[in-house]
Amino acid sequence: MTILLPLVHPSPPSRLPLSSATELPKIRASSPSNSLSIPNPTGFKKWAAELRSRSLNLALSASLALGLALGGLGTANAKVGVDRPEMLPKEYSPVIDVAGFLSASQEIRLCQEIADLEKETGVKLRILAQNYPDTPGLAVKDFWQVDERTIVFVADPTFGNILHFNVGATVDLDVPRNFWSRVAGKYGNMFYWKEKGEDAAIEAAVMAISSCLRDPTAPNNCMEVN
Repeated sequence: MTILLPLVHPSPPSRLPLSSATELPKIRASSPSNSLSIPNPTGFKKWAAELRSRSLNLALSASLALGLALGGLGTANAKVGVDRPEMLPKEYSPVIDVAGFLSASQEIRLCQEIADLEKETGVKLRILAQNYPDTPGLAVKDFWQVDERTIVFVADPTFGNILHFNVGATVDLDVPRNFWSRVAGKYGNMFYWKEKGEDAAIEAAVMAISSCLRDPTAPNNCMEVN
């Protein structure tokens, strides 16, 4: 199962290259008090903005370019990144199904659920269904204008669990981090989607996410995966 929490911490999902390693500002220890010199407020804000941008790019290189940010697999087993804008749909859609997992009616239903959710909560849920390496990959970043209020849900069964999430930092403040692993564990495991179908796994995960986000502070709302 996979949980991507960009801009917060680099694990458990893999962080794979497509952007250079993030450079942190140099911090010099002075003796004997071991005090630290830090950038001035203006410089710090600029550095923080650059770090957020680089962190998001790095996270997206894992979940979008590959769609394979898999817990338990080290970067040594990572696949090569993908960036294929020609695979994007001609018209904008919050659901991109290049794997053919969803029927036309299912896509319409999911698009409506996503639109309602965004209107009510301000959170942008986006779904990419793929079979690596057949994926637009990083091209969806600009297509969807991915930001800190975006959840990118990559449905890819390549390594067993079909559900992978890239969770924006703002969303992460409201939703318990173990919620994503529980959704993936319940609906993304191989036994579930092979028995019920990839489409059923995707729809079930969307409804669980929708229920949680509509009132994340309600008792047990994000603690139980229905």
